[in-house]
Amino acid sequence: MSELLRAYLTVVVFLAAAGMLVGVSLGMGRLLRPKRPSAQKAMTYESGVDPVGSIFGQSQVRYYIFALLFVMFDVEAVFIFPWALGLEVYGVFGLVEMTIFIVILALGLLYAWRKGVLRWV
Repeated sequence: MSELLRAYLTVVVFLAAAGMLVGVSLGMGRLLRPKRPSAQKAMTYESGVDPVGSIFGQSQVRYYIFALLFVMFDVEAVFIFPWALGLEVYGVFGLVEMTIFIVILALGLLYAWRKGVLRWV
């Protein structure tokens, strides 16, 4: 058996073991958990507020936009961290590109702020 094939076989064995571990864990959880269904447990739950009316009247769009803004700035951090580590390699070109990136994101944040998306009231 070649060395390359042996390396792939090792990966396949570990993936199979991980899949079996997940399957056994979920199966044991299903067997051991208590099963006491009730009407209150089956009721829809939304942010601690009892559901009233349609699904569109209950939740507001601004919460989803706020979550998307959080994800956007979280992804920004994912891009900025490697750039900061390799700043010497990128030089002035990298600095200009990252400045443009941050300015575009800051304009998006300013727009959301002006539209009132960041208000929780």
